[in-house]
Amino acid sequence: MKISIVLGTRPEIIKFSPIIREFAKLAEDVHILHTGQHYSYNMDKVFFEQLGLPEAEHNLDVGSGTHAEQTGKMLIGIERILLEEKPDVVLVEGDTNTVLAGALSAAKIGIRVGHVEAGLRSHDRQMPEEINRILTDHCSDLLFAPTPKSKDILISEGILKDKIFMTGNTIVDAVQQNLEIAEEHARHSKLSLEPQTYFLATVHRQENVDDPARFQGILRGLQKIAQVFKQPVIYPIHPRARRRMRELHLKAKGVKLISPLDYLSFLHLENHTKLVLTDSGGVQEETCILKVPCVTLRDNTERPETLEVGSNVLAGTNPETILAKARAMLDKKRQWKNPFGDGHAAEKIVKILEEKIH
Repeated sequence: MKISIVLGTRPEIIKFSPIIREFAKLAEDVHILHTGQHYSYNMDKVFFEQLGLPEAEHNLDVGSGTHAEQTGKMLIGIERILLEEKPDVVLVEGDTNTVLAGALSAAKIGIRVGHVEAGLRSHDRQMPEEINRILTDHCSDLLFAPTPKSKDILISEGILKDKIFMTGNTIVDAVQQNLEIAEEHARHSKLSLEPQTYFLATVHRQENVDDPARFQGILRGLQKIAQVFKQPVIYPIHPRARRRMRELHLKAKGVKLISPLDYLSFLHLENHTKLVLTDSGGVQEETCILKVPCVTLRDNTERPETLEVGSNVLAGTNPETILAKARAMLDKKRQWKNPFGDGHAAEKIVKILEEKIH
């Protein structure tokens, strides 16, 4: 079996890492195609090194641009490489432009597509990621749904049951495999923060950072939390979000802006914080697994399981609501059940691929 793994963002590298490790155990013929959607491959190399993954064999370095520009460049580059490599299956993970471009490129030239983390829906078509999820699911041949809810969504949209496999989410595998390494890594890190003495924030989504009112509301909410609880909010800020703060002249007292972190450093901070405030889907999952309370700075989520088990709550972008939801989550007992599987998702996915592709 020859497999092409198409990825382009750091969350995809993290969630693919257990699958790549599983393929390595079985000595399957796998190559990685990195589109460079968020950063160049060179900037992402540290993630590959920390996670012990083989280097990407193909790098498109598409960089930023409009959705059409970015997706168009990827379609051209991915198709060219797939025609050279002739894989049996292309694997994509999640909901980015890379995912859509990888799935479309493969489907158009008759290569089977496997979508890891299929069936997630926010039911908000204004989110570019929602369009990517829906289109990718509907042109995939093997859909790896992480939860019963995501499986039901796929069936309700008319996707054939024999294409859908419930596997759990590889984020559980990744957290379990990497937490010990992250703790060891932190001993040598410059970020020396005592456990439970800080809050952690991540804000990067287009609908938040590109909307001045929403971004300002979030930053005011973070500032209120720092003031009320007299502890800093650590915010590893994406270059684009930092640029928007400068352009809009936004500031937030008590919010400590730091450069984006490598995966192990972030996982360590996440594991020891009082509370996470985020607009990231993957972070909602990680906090649920780590038993860390989460406040989501959005009006909806494609991870409703986190709301149902009580690890997460939606706050939107109103500063008072953000503060109120943070208070409520801090008072909560960390006894919820992880709904994302047993940490063997990668094993299940690889086994299904071997059965279906050979």
